[in-house]
Amino acid sequence: MIKGVFFDIDDTLYNSTVLARMARRNSVQAMIDAGLPIRDEEKVYRALLRVIRRLGPNHSRHYDELLKDLGVPWSPKIVAAGVVAYEHTKAGYLKPFPGVVPTLLELRKDYRLGVISNGLAIKQWEKLIWMGIHHLFDLVATSEELGSEKPGEEIFRYAVRRLGLKPAECVMVGDRLDTDILGARRCGMRTILVRRGKGPKAREADATVGAVTEVPRVLKRFSRG
Repeated sequence: MIKGVFFDIDDTLYNSTVLARMARRNSVQAMIDAGLPIRDEEKVYRALLRVIRRLGPNHSRHYDELLKDLGVPWSPKIVAAGVVAYEHTKAGYLKPFPGVVPTLLELRKDYRLGVISNGLAIKQWEKLIWMGIHHLFDLVATSEELGSEKPGEEIFRYAVRRLGLKPAECVMVGDRLDTDILGARRCGMRTILVRRGKGPKAREADATVGAVTEVPRVLKRFSRG
């Protein structure tokens, strides 16, 4: 019997791919408007992506490093313009996918709900709070706090244990096979892959859906055996 449902955050509960692309492009435009001497927006954007790939998405000084890579003297004005534009875009567009909130409210009637996410704890909480859904979860487990990240089994086992459940009683919902699905399966959980757009079902997951709104239907099917 399924008693707990865990969710990934990025590209599962909200469109992080589109938001990140929009925020980064807006930050580049803002830096150019603030006096960045390189006016080629596409060149600067590609350079920013290289910085992010090299340092990781959680690095705190992407724009400082971008200026170094571009051979531009450090300017607090230009860096600040990029940071503010990024944050303003995030604040304006960080919203859950349509139907996520009513779906979570429906699920809470019958299941314990949790989040299992790789990343910095404060950043993951910021996303949930911005979306206004933080209060809907009984547990939020982040890799920073655990010192273990998906697809490692430890973070899944910790989350399940904290809710007083067994892996076989839980389901993991996420958009990535390599972290969300394979890690949860190794732990002994059932899995639901959220795959938007066209594409075949993933045999590695117990079920494949196009949106979180389809999760309650799948859970009922799991309950029927």
